[in-house]
Amino acid sequence: MKKILLTLASVVAIALNFAACKKSSSEMKIGFILDNMNEERYAKDKKFFEEKVASLGGSVIFASANSEIATQMNKVENMLSLGVKAIVIQPVDSNAAAVMVAAAHKEGVPVIAYDRIIFKAPVDLYITQNSFQVGVLQAEAAVKATGGKGNYIILSGAEGHSVAEAITAGVKSVLKNYPNIKIVAHQYHTGWSTELALRTTENAMTRLNNKVDAILANNSGMAHGAVQAVAEQKLTGKVFVAGADADLASVKDIVKGKQQFEVLKDIRPLAEAAAIAAVKLAKKEEVGGDAMLDNQSGKQIKVINTPVYPITVDNIQEKIIDSGFHDKNSVYGEKAL
Repeated sequence: MKKILLTLASVVAIALNFAACKKSSSEMKIGFILDNMNEERYAKDKKFFEEKVASLGGSVIFASANSEIATQMNKVENMLSLGVKAIVIQPVDSNAAAVMVAAAHKEGVPVIAYDRIIFKAPVDLYITQNSFQVGVLQAEAAVKATGGKGNYIILSGAEGHSVAEAITAGVKSVLKNYPNIKIVAHQYHTGWSTELALRTTENAMTRLNNKVDAILANNSGMAHGAVQAVAEQKLTGKVFVAGADADLASVKDIVKGKQQFEVLKDIRPLAEAAAIAAVKLAKKEEVGGDAMLDNQSGKQIKVINTPVYPITVDNIQEKIIDSGFHDKNSVYGEKAL
């Protein structure tokens, strides 16, 4: 009797294991590859994307390209070999990524360009935050703070980067309407580097004998570099500084009065929209967009834009803490408890 029970238990265990393996092998796989994992926000992109795909019955094969084009290509090829049904790519280089789209389409796998456009390739969808509006919000806030006049520095991200170009275009679209505002320095920065932005700001302030009224940075990291340069000249609070991404360091700088403005490019709506769209495309379902874009591929690309929000000291509780983007203790320190 004992032998029979053991045998029965073994059969059940084998059956359960077989069922689990069958489920695992048939589970829909979605590829998700980011440029890098060096910026604070990317852990959130990964987390929200994976959670949403899982809730829709799929699984994610994730990779980081470490900001290397060749690495990204190799990772994409590996995902295709593992049988992904759709792939979401944040390109290291918007032009070089066209070959990755071609490789995926050759295997019948749809591609979503994530956060940054891919040029000269018929991607199936582009999901991004409204980067142009980021620049508009920054510039409008700066104009209000400086009375529509003064010397401005623009700290742009990597040259040719679609998001950097869009944010900068948004800034300039507003500033062109104010003849008493002068752009005294505009510099692109490889890797959106905090250190390089710090140097750009230091050099400009030295050249202008500290006569700078506003600094508009394409992201939080470069804004933090500007904040450091301003502090070195003991001008904290006297020079308007704006960034984007609402990284924790910049939000804390706003609380301390070191920085005046950020734009929240909320990650959850972006990542979840990409996850939902990827699963639909994997199932051969139609995905809509709210705009169309010419990406030099010979066809108009569907675009989904997710919203962005202005952040000041007055709405940190509502937009940052209540939304769960950062927790209160991290923003305000132990005194918040």
